[in-house]
Amino acid sequence: MSKSIQPEIKERLRLLYDAANETIAREQLSTMFEDYNDKASKAMKILEEGFDDIISVFKIFPSKYRKRLRTSNSIERLNQEIRRRERVIRIFPNEASLIRLIGALLMWNMMKSGHLGENIWKWISTFNP
Repeated sequence: MSKSIQPEIKERLRLLYDAANETIAREQLSTMFEDYNDKASKAMKILEEGFDDIISVFKIFPSKYRKRLRTSNSIERLNQEIRRRERVIRIFPNEASLIRLIGALLMWNMMKSGHLGENIWKWISTFNP
């Protein structure tokens, strides 16, 4: 693929990813094929093969969760936070302490993103350590 058309294709892919529903995404895919199949046939073939994976978020999740699910930014951020905390502790006394740390970070992340409500703390308090 020519470097001169890469920004155009990137913009068109962004529109495809941000489409309101699967029908619109399929229409945008077909126009991309018409416009770029001659100029970037290999890229269009890869896009065609992976399109069902791309639009899987349309079938399952509401639009407010799509960006979070199609990128790995949140997972990478969580891994960075685990590594940062692990460097402070350096040596864990046992495996259970490591699991508690990771569990606490996962719960903190879920609370921060609004996926867990106050009921989780009531549920957790029912367990005796």
